[in-house]
Amino acid sequence: MITRRRLLRFATLAGAVPAWRAARAQAWPSRYIRLVVPFPPGGGTDAVARILANRLSEVWGQQVVIENRGGAGGNMAFDTAARAEPDGHTMLIAAIGIGINRYLYGSVNYEVADFAPVSLICVFPNLMAVPNSSPAKSVQEFIAYAKANRGRVTYGSSGTGTSTHLAGELFKRMAGVELTHVPYRGVAPVINDLIPGRVDVTFNTIGGLLPQVRAGNLRALAVTTPQRFPSVPEIPTIAESGLPGFRSITWFALVAPPGTPAAIVDKINADVTAAFRDLAGKGIRINAISPGIISTAMGRQELEGDSGQMMRAMVDASAAGRVGTPDDIANLASFLVSEGAGFISGQVIYVAGGPKD
Repeated sequence: MITRRRLLRFATLAGAVPAWRAARAQAWPSRYIRLVVPFPPGGGTDAVARILANRLSEVWGQQVVIENRGGAGGNMAFDTAARAEPDGHTMLIAAIGIGINRYLYGSVNYEVADFAPVSLICVFPNLMAVPNSSPAKSVQEFIAYAKANRGRVTYGSSGTGTSTHLAGELFKRMAGVELTHVPYRGVAPVINDLIPGRVDVTFNTIGGLLPQVRAGNLRALAVTTPQRFPSVPEIPTIAESGLPGFRSITWFALVAPPGTPAAIVDKINADVTAAFRDLAGKGIRINAISPGIISTAMGRQELEGDSGQMMRAMVDASAAGRVGTPDDIANLASFLVSEGAGFISGQVIYVAGGPKD
């Protein structure tokens, strides 16, 4: 029986819940924070994570520890974060695989919509690069080479389900060539085999490849964004090199485990925004350390419209030196779910080996 005394007690407790949640957020963080990265050390994702971790460690007074969990196109990292305690002491650097891996692997142990989106960190192109020993000095020369050597040309990716894998499959489909996929666990091992010519091409992260291009170890043929990229305006796009409409981007977002309190998510979001602005104010930008990576303010307007408008907003934001995070976190949730739509609607995921059911 619900007595008046019990009803008053329940009302008192219910009223205390918001205060308890606020106190919990104020007490956070109470120990080190684990930042799970879905790729091994040495690549663009790892570089972004370490820059962010160093600054946030200073802001929070607690160490942000990088945990590299490469493998299965990011599924190992995504699953680790999904099962973590939702207390704000575990965060995940998410990439495109978090939204599309279920179409490639048949089933995964997480739902992308369940994660608590915190911030879109950066968006940048992949780079089509070949060994210096390759006869191809342009996209069209590579297509001709691949057609003349049908079945004998390979491309390396950072793993099944990554943007570097799907960019290769999209290129195959649009160029009408046959390329054999060789998956690796990150960009560093791809580079190790690309330089001596053990694989013929890669469509990998510009942050990992551009230093090797500038050092003269690799040859860049094109970027994968719809427009030329401000950091490397001399490199053409694949779209302008004979495959109009080609678009493939890499992006990193910060998310928290399902059920993380909104107050903690809001604080992390605000601190990440402040961290990037502080770094920019000191003349330190991510793309100055890992060339080609954009730190951009992805607010409501940038996340609306078609892909071309969104990409132009990203490039314009980068050129203007703007940094930050989404002003409406719900937009980031939609972004995480929808970014793979182009690959899915174009049947690229099915070509890449994903289930058709």
